[in-house]
Amino acid sequence: KNKKSEFSNCLLFANRHNQGSLKICSKSIIFEPDDQNEPILKIPLKDCKRIEVYLIKEGNAVSPYRYLRGERIVIFQLDIPKKTEDVVQTLLQLHRASCLDKLGDQTAMIAANLQSRLARTSFDKNSFQCVSESPHMDCEAEMITPLVTNPGHVCITDDNLYFQPLNSYPDSVVQIGLRSIRRIYKRRHGLRPLGLEVFCTENDLCSDIYLKFYNTKDRDELYYYIATFLENHITEQTAESYMLLWQRGHISNYQYLLHLNNLADRSVNDLSQYPVFPWVIDDYSSPQLDLLNPASFRDLSKPVGALNTERLERLLDRYRDMPEPRFMYGSHYSSPGYVLFYLVRVAPEHMLCLQNGRYDHADRMFNSVGETWKNCLEGGTDFKELIPEFYGTDCSFLKNMLNLNLGRRQGGGQVGDVELPPWASDADDFLQKMRAALESQHVSEHLHEWIDLIFGYKQKGSEAVAAHNVFHPLTYEGGIDCDSIEDPDQKIAMLTQILEFGQTPRQLFTTPHPQRITPHFHNISSGTSNSTSPNELSPGSPSMESFEDLTEESKKLAWMCVFLTGIAVTSNGASVFTTSQDSTLKMFSKESSALQRSVSFSNMALSSCVMLPEDKTVVCSSWDNNLYFYSIAYGRRQDTLMGHDDAVSQICWRDNQLYTASWDSTVKVWKCMAADISSNKRTQFEPLAELEHEAGVNTIAISPAGTLLASGTKEGTLSVWDLASFSMLHQLSCHSGKIHQVAFSPDSRNILSVGEDSCLKVTDVQTGMLLSTIHAEDEQRCFCWDGNVVLSGGQSGSLLVWDLLSSKVIHSIPAHSGPITCIWMNEQCSSVITGGEDKQIMFWKHQY
Repeated sequence: KNKKSEFSNCLLFANRHNQGSLKICSKSIIFEPDDQNEPILKIPLKDCKRIEVYLIKEGNAVSPYRYLRGERIVIFQLDIPKKTEDVVQTLLQLHRASCLDKLGDQTAMIAANLQSRLARTSFDKNSFQCVSESPHMDCEAEMITPLVTNPGHVCITDDNLYFQPLNSYPDSVVQIGLRSIRRIYKRRHGLRPLGLEVFCTENDLCSDIYLKFYNTKDRDELYYYIATFLENHITEQTAESYMLLWQRGHISNYQYLLHLNNLADRSVNDLSQYPVFPWVIDDYSSPQLDLLNPASFRDLSKPVGALNTERLERLLDRYRDMPEPRFMYGSHYSSPGYVLFYLVRVAPEHMLCLQNGRYDHADRMFNSVGETWKNCLEGGTDFKELIPEFYGTDCSFLKNMLNLNLGRRQGGGQVGDVELPPWASDADDFLQKMRAALESQHVSEHLHEWIDLIFGYKQKGSEAVAAHNVFHPLTYEGGIDCDSIEDPDQKIAMLTQILEFGQTPRQLFTTPHPQRITPHFHNISSGTSNSTSPNELSPGSPSMESFEDLTEESKKLAWMCVFLTGIAVTSNGASVFTTSQDSTLKMFSKESSALQRSVSFSNMALSSCVMLPEDKTVVCSSWDNNLYFYSIAYGRRQDTLMGHDDAVSQICWRDNQLYTASWDSTVKVWKCMAADISSNKRTQFEPLAELEHEAGVNTIAISPAGTLLASGTKEGTLSVWDLASFSMLHQLSCHSGKIHQVAFSPDSRNILSVGEDSCLKVTDVQTGMLLSTIHAEDEQRCFCWDGNVVLSGGQSGSLLVWDLLSSKVIHSIPAHSGPITCIWMNEQCSSVITGGEDKQIMFWKHQY
């Protein structure tokens, strides 16, 4: 249904002369008269030898198509004669494609024709709103609307985003001002990462444009360009940050589900990935709806297919006898057919398009809410959930306001408005009570169970099997790589099945989703230390630095799914930034005692972070080989440096030079001006040096004077480099396993390192010789030191204070309930922050 061309013309048919528009599509010709009382004509190209004409919207009424069979002569006369040759050639090519036997060959020929037309055209810069606009990039893409993809050219300037359809339909150009954009989302389309959706509103379900690109690189470049230069672009939110807002009651259940659908690639422009909402009510027969009675509600811990025990047993018997890959349900809970089943009264053209010009049988239409729920419980192949409209404010989808002829049921009754439950006085009352049920105490206490099934850890794997939540493999992201299928017919069949059968949302959570809570604010108590030494540290208390507004429970929830990897703090100590293996950069504010931001840059873990001078930018390293520059002032990604061929493990900054360590066995040095980055200018990253190693580099450190660099590898090798000449001074096999961290002493004379061999080792910088080795009882992961005393965190979760002269632990401070993964200390050695695998951060300061 890809539109290819549109021309103003007139039609000569059966001695009639009608003015209108001719649309040449990939598999048919469509003539749309200007006179709305005249029917729309659709001529399938494959039947051009035996002309078959479809009359659509005859008398301007949306009804099943009327087929005109037999021989007829249809003459199209173009208003612009010079386009005739182009029209004829296009028709001939598409007709040849339609006559091919194999669907794969047809599709390949149509795609080749489209690419040829795109290659012969380009974006018309006369469409710019202002002659002074400067184009940043242009590429080919398709505009996605329900059931239609419209190819054309995308162009983005310093002021506007443009899309110019190849056929100039429905408009010659779509223009969106960059400063009017409020939200942008990367999308999957057909389970491939090619989509981009742009919103100019904060909460609207409908976007301003949905684009599908022909390659991920173009999509990502456009996304990052908008995110980098758009001041009005809101802070990128993650599923976890919305989870925190929901838990604390800042957003409703409805809003939270909308956000999760958005993050999971669900869009109203893509019927194969339409937003999915749960059935929450189980009672559609009582005269009154009792929302205080748990029996009124559906069990949200089970998928629809598992709600009926007898049906589930039959499905499990079939599942056990099925060869791999096995699945429990032969249909999905969300698909284009199910969406249009609910929306046929407001989108009849889409239903007719999907079903070849016919409505479904009258008895299979959406006739009754109660009947539909009953069939979902008892039907052998019906496991569908609901759509957002059931919890919205527009009840038009429940009424036959267009007076559509949807057929007669077996009992003789005409299909009209949807029959509502007895407890609803009308359609508006029905929606109001559905919203009340969704926001009820019972649903709020159990909604996390449904989220686990649809967006969470019960979506895939053994947990999905245990929860009876296994669908066809093709519905899951990564279930099949269509690009690897060489047979064109098989590839088309797979893509068609993916688009028509339904798609499982992108997985957002990999651990159990927490229940909604009402926080009870009290002070944190993390225990007391077992000594009163002057060097002892104590955990934050009401009179010290602590997040006093978080309960112990909600504090743990704030770090759900997190393996903390890095800490950076502003110079005044007011804001704390952390990176973690859940791919998020988080910002905490001491002043407001709350998590302020949570930003995701990619699907891969973030490994470290560093604060640039003036506290305007945080730089993060990632396992996706990139470095990300985050503007604190604008709350968005500012720049991206694709610097390595493997994961970036750690970064350091000194005197307008960025040092990046990577598992690709290199440390790279880049010149980049902090002032340019802070002022939001496009930054030039000039490579100065590449320090090669024999194994992946896991950690680096720069000496206090900025003249030396120490690096530690995965194989335990410690290297010392001269930063003036970028030459190696020393290299020694220091640890028997991975080196976790290295650091110079304040006088730059020694280097301390800790590794997975549970050793702390001191190396002399001048000679490169090992001075001492201290064996710890458990593996130490991170540390900070003042040259004599070392504060380290390890597998046990305790903070250990070491005296290097005596090689002994002089204090052990209970801290985290799991391994400590990172530690930060200010220059005055007066404040310490620790993070661990127990998903908590802790603030400490000296007791004097």
